[in-house]
Amino acid sequence: MAGRASPAPVALLCVLLWAAAAAAGGGPGDNPAPGAFGHVYRGAVNISAERVYAFAYRSEPGQVDAVRVYVNSSSENLQYPVLFVVRQQKGVLSWQVPLIFRGLYQRTYNYQEVSRTLCPTEPTPQTRPSDQIIFVDVASMAPFNIAYELLVTRLENFQLETNKAFNFTASPSQPQYFLYKFPQDVDSVIINVVSDAAYPCSVVSVQDIVCPVYDLDHNVEFNGVYQSMTKQAAITVQRKDFPGEQFFVVFVIKPEHYACGGSVPSSIHGNVNRTWNLQRTKNLQVTIVPSIKKSVYVQAMFFSFLSFLSFYLGSVVVAFVHYIRVQRKASAGRLSPEHGSGMMTSSHPISASTPEGSSYGAIDESSSSGGRQLSSPERRPPAGSDTDSSVEEESDFDTMPEIESDKNIIRTKVFLYLSDLSRKDRRIVSKKYKIYFWNIITIAVFYALPVIQLVITYQTVVNVTGNQDICYYNFLCAHPLGVLSAFNNILSNVGHMMLGFLFLLIVLRRDILHRRAMEMKDIYTLDYGIPKHFGLFYAMGIALMMEGVLSACYHVCPNYSNFQFDTSFMYMIAGLCMLKLYQTRHPDINASAYSAYASFAVVISLAVLGVVFGKNDMWFWVIFSMIHVLASLALSTQIYYMGRFKIDGPDSDVGMFRRAVMVLYTDCIQQCSRPMYMDRMVLLIVGNLVNWSFAIFGLVYRPRDFASYILGIFICNLLLYLAFYIIMKLRSSEKLLPIPMFCIMATAVVWAAALYFFFQTLSSWEETPAESREKNRPCILLGFFDDHDVWHFLSAAALFFSFLVLLTLDDDLDTVRRDKIPVF
Repeated sequence: MAGRASPAPVALLCVLLWAAAAAAGGGPGDNPAPGAFGHVYRGAVNISAERVYAFAYRSEPGQVDAVRVYVNSSSENLQYPVLFVVRQQKGVLSWQVPLIFRGLYQRTYNYQEVSRTLCPTEPTPQTRPSDQIIFVDVASMAPFNIAYELLVTRLENFQLETNKAFNFTASPSQPQYFLYKFPQDVDSVIINVVSDAAYPCSVVSVQDIVCPVYDLDHNVEFNGVYQSMTKQAAITVQRKDFPGEQFFVVFVIKPEHYACGGSVPSSIHGNVNRTWNLQRTKNLQVTIVPSIKKSVYVQAMFFSFLSFLSFYLGSVVVAFVHYIRVQRKASAGRLSPEHGSGMMTSSHPISASTPEGSSYGAIDESSSSGGRQLSSPERRPPAGSDTDSSVEEESDFDTMPEIESDKNIIRTKVFLYLSDLSRKDRRIVSKKYKIYFWNIITIAVFYALPVIQLVITYQTVVNVTGNQDICYYNFLCAHPLGVLSAFNNILSNVGHMMLGFLFLLIVLRRDILHRRAMEMKDIYTLDYGIPKHFGLFYAMGIALMMEGVLSACYHVCPNYSNFQFDTSFMYMIAGLCMLKLYQTRHPDINASAYSAYASFAVVISLAVLGVVFGKNDMWFWVIFSMIHVLASLALSTQIYYMGRFKIDGPDSDVGMFRRAVMVLYTDCIQQCSRPMYMDRMVLLIVGNLVNWSFAIFGLVYRPRDFASYILGIFICNLLLYLAFYIIMKLRSSEKLLPIPMFCIMATAVVWAAALYFFFQTLSSWEETPAESREKNRPCILLGFFDDHDVWHFLSAAALFFSFLVLLTLDDDLDTVRRDKIPVF
């Protein structure tokens, strides 16, 4: 019955069309003319003559039929375009020829050839074929005839298949879209689109099965998920996002290049139109492949946690072996410290003066002080005294009137020993360094909360708008989970948090053992080895954990504006490592937590200014380079004179300049043949050359990635100082124990491997999103992690080993008197 009744609506509709045309005074030519698929119809229309074509076809049960309409008109008259209206059972599609696209500066582009795919009919549950009809109306308001061509075809390759590449061509006026249905056993797919040519710029969109389909430049962003594209694009689509388990893949060609990073058209004046026709065609290839299964997510999580849990196991083994060795030494009787005179009770502290006959070449303090006796350790506050941790550094030393003179005498000696720079009360100094720990926790909380809120907003905007140009992912290896678009980039940061916590446990163990030894008044703890202050180590552990948190936040939606989240605590880690290295041999004169974190705040502020102004503004680079050079000189002066260099004058500003001139004359002219502090001078000269080179490089090349530029400055200075420290340690006949030697070798190897993966650029927010996607690459580890994830894993391990180097580097000095440990 359904088969017999189907022609009736068609006949009735034709009769109604004929009656409406007759009532309007039209002639018999206005009646719908039966059309044939694949046949080219040519004709002319004007204000009094229009053409209507009827294309009938039969749709098979369960089949999706797509029809494409091609039209052409040689007329370039924008006042009287040819209007095409296509009517279907459930929709209407219309456009004009010439078809107009608008670009920057109101520039227009006109196309005479247009082809559009009609919204396909939904498959019916009927068991018999159904008849469909399409009407194409051609009209114009022109008072003269305008010629046109019409071609209607049925698409044979409208539905894309899994793991099968499909090639096609598109242009701004001839967009394309295709249908894809999820197979039964596939929950997620990746749409890979490639092209040999970068331009013209194009857009790939994934839209739900809804009519009309938005397939023009001005409306493609209205629905679904979309990406701009030059040579490569990739979109991950999940079955759960499409209740009908099918979607359209839409391909739109942009009328201009600028959206993908091409040249921006110059501003034009007047109403100038551009007729490009088919000059902007682009050959594309689309392949839809299944994404990973849920089991791969589980394997990746197990791999991530078990890999770093192995570090916990290794630490337990090392601690157990160390415990066994300590017990054996305790049972066999503790070894004597170096130089037998070091065996003394804790009631006789080591003299601050350097012993006579020392091979290191110390000068006699009494002669250099003009016969005045220096303050001895007996005069310092008792070990049990408690002082508020906020006491100023200068007041922590002593209350003697001669304190400034003593500091000048001690710290300006040619050869310094650790006993000269560890004269302050231990408990006061320890409290001072604990401020690093508490301050960094406060900073972390106040910094991380707004960051987390911001990246959640970013992710929400991406999910709501569907604009995947906001975030710079590696789309060929971006595995979503929940609301997160790239869960693998977030999971790979778990190493920083786990190893940071492990480092805190290791430091806590050492801290507890040190406290027990102090309570037992162990002479080796009181008067031998490097003074143990763990505040900076705790701060380093927190910084490592926060680096993992903020790196994960950055990778929620990586882009140009929030890259500073990923680098802020890297600056702190590098700065804290340098401070710890300096504190080792200069415990009394190291920077306070307040000044150190204030310096980090200045650096982060400069990083923010660099993100805003560092692209093309020359004035910013001039100011920054000047600040960089002047800061290097000021810091070098403080290090060279152990903090005792002060420019002051009794009269006025002239006195400041007089003092500066005197210092330059004394140190650079009179003693130019040999500086007073040769080792420090060599380090500072090399360090200043490195920093000046960075300043010149930034001034000349003005790198767009300003945050990484500053990070490079910090890392180079840290490596330079660490290399200097190890060289001077070996030069002073000190030795490296097996554990620090292993940590140094592991640090070098892991850092080398990590940097290899770091420089495998998978995306770049220095470019447009479309250009960045050209660098995207597939996963390399477990089918889940990409090169940058491997960098996260290895850099976490490298930082952990680096921290262990600083923690264990001077363990060989635990049995050496402090007045025999040189300062450098």
